[in-house]
Amino acid sequence: MENKEILELSSSAWKERVYIETSEHIIKGDVFMPKIGKRSRLISEILNTSKNFIAVKNCTLEYKLQPTKPVEPHDFLEVNVLSILIMRPLDD
Repeated sequence: MENKEILELSSSAWKERVYIETSEHIIKGDVFMPKIGKRSRLISEILNTSKNFIAVKNCTLEYKLQPTKPVEPHDFLEVNVLSILIMRPLDD
């Protein structure tokens, strides 16, 4: 992604650092939503869209069923909305 694309994304979308838990994984990363509506509704709006997947950027992936496996850093992951058990803002 070029710098211009990153600038356009950051100025036209809210960014929120989140914790996502599925039955097999823990994902910590950034999600984005267009700057439409209230920022306080960001997570509920992401989960209640008609889309099947959520894009997560600058994230880590932990394996719950394999705790000795190292945490994997990823630039980008897509998470199936139906697989999400918990999604909440992450306070760093």
